[in-house]
Amino acid sequence: MTEDSEGPQGQSAYRRLLADIKSGQLLPGSRLRETELAERFGISRTPVREAIRQLEADGLVTHQARQGATIRNLDYAEVIELYEMRSVLEGTASRLAARMAQRVEVVELTELNDALAASAPGAAAQELNRQFHRTLLDAARNRFLVKTMSALQKTLLILGPTTLADPTPPRGRRRRTCRRHRRHRGP
Repeated sequence: MTEDSEGPQGQSAYRRLLADIKSGQLLPGSRLRETELAERFGISRTPVREAIRQLEADGLVTHQARQGATIRNLDYAEVIELYEMRSVLEGTASRLAARMAQRVEVVELTELNDALAASAPGAAAQELNRQFHRTLLDAARNRFLVKTMSALQKTLLILGPTTLADPTPPRGRRRRTCRRHRRHRGP
């Protein structure tokens, strides 16, 4: 099942549930009750059910005995595996972008990284970082890498927002991120 196979209400419910997971409103272990979600979204249960099935296909939801659909909990090994895969995929994107990026993309990556370095911690820093990585993926010009990274990023949503979104991130976090970005920019 894909997002495209759902009706507009199903797509909307799916996007809203993803946003709730991303924001931390729905945490690992949270139950997804169709009737409550349908009422909250102002739609019937059918599109909510389809959205939950899509989240299950994405690996974000599991069905628990006597509880129904719940946001998946990741164990420590799974978290480590996710971050290892992200590192591999970002390294691949960087290598491909180094070969394939147009000059304008290299300039855009530089500008995004400079803006991130100068930004205050919080939502703006998180958005600049997201734009940097999206631009890097685009510059890599590999649709399969984009698809794989998208699936990985959905699973990472379970872990909650990045520390870049925190108004008081760990000391040096943005500086280390910008330094890594400088290595990813390509030619």
